[in-house]
Amino acid sequence: MLPLKFNDPHNPGLRTFWLIIGMFAVVALLEYSTPPDYVFGYLYIGPIILANARLSRMATLRITVVACVLTITNVWIPGIYVERASTIASRLIAILALVVTDVLCDRNRIYQQALMQQEAKLQAQEKLASVREDFASTLTHDLKTPLLGAIETLQAFERENFGSVLPAQKKVLAMMIRSHQTSLQMVETVLDIYRNDIKGLKLKKTRVDLSAIAEEVATTLTELALSRRVYISVNYGVSDFRQFIWVEGDAFQLQRVFNNLLTNAINHTPRGGRVEVVLEPGSSYQVAKVIDTGAGFTLEELPHLFERFYQGHSDRQAKGTGLGLYLTRQIVEAHGGTVWAENRVPHGAIFAFRLPILNIGSGE
Repeated sequence: MLPLKFNDPHNPGLRTFWLIIGMFAVVALLEYSTPPDYVFGYLYIGPIILANARLSRMATLRITVVACVLTITNVWIPGIYVERASTIASRLIAILALVVTDVLCDRNRIYQQALMQQEAKLQAQEKLASVREDFASTLTHDLKTPLLGAIETLQAFERENFGSVLPAQKKVLAMMIRSHQTSLQMVETVLDIYRNDIKGLKLKKTRVDLSAIAEEVATTLTELALSRRVYISVNYGVSDFRQFIWVEGDAFQLQRVFNNLLTNAINHTPRGGRVEVVLEPGSSYQVAKVIDTGAGFTLEELPHLFERFYQGHSDRQAKGTGLGLYLTRQIVEAHGGTVWAENRVPHGAIFAFRLPILNIGSGE
């Protein structure tokens, strides 16, 4: 029996069922009122296609079986015609056509269902991505507001806007300001990473000198380095003189690359250590290296250093969110470059990246 409720006038399959019954009645009338040599069984294809589109797979299969039975029994019913081999062969060919139609319809049903599931999955992913971005944007906005307020208030205290401040208190205020600025930077990094993953990183490329960016970032991090008693220097490979390291890139984003790599190096360099930025011009690529004198990292950690949220088990990765190096990789790869890390002999680590050299003739 077909899984239909005949007493339910609101059943959407009821109208389809009776339409199929009517089509079967017309085709059967043509079949059984004419000699068996006239094969009208092909017309059952219509009800089968209709059933596949509107009824279940089992209902479609049952309708196909009924059509096949009606087609073959017309050879002997009503029994007033002589049976011939050619007639039986024609009926079997019609039955084969009905079966093939059912199989093709079933495959089409499965294909359509797979497409619908894939479409639903894509829509769910898009919705999830939108929700994630909205959540990250809202969260970071809600976190940035109090952080900015706290930083401005602490800076006002540091400027003695509310009265005199002792030297010891100024040190505490400076430490609190740096801590809040670090938290603010982390919040902005989280938001940027989510945006880059969802929409891709959009760059505003111009002619950029990596030397100027590296020196500027090193200067801004001097205070952090002094607080850790770490010395920062910028060198130019085998040359003792400052050089122009031209690339086509987004100056703001490249500043973030140097800031992330230098901050990472400073945080993992012991007191009295040294962090060195080495800029090496090349014929095809410009190379920048940030070298520290820290503990380095294990070979097991090496493939995962630039993954999102990765934090290793060595002393080198004991702190941090695991987002700075991931964002660095995003930015460098968006510029068409590569980023890597390696241990330094006898101790320390090298975090480096390279970018395509700027063709001065086309860049002007």
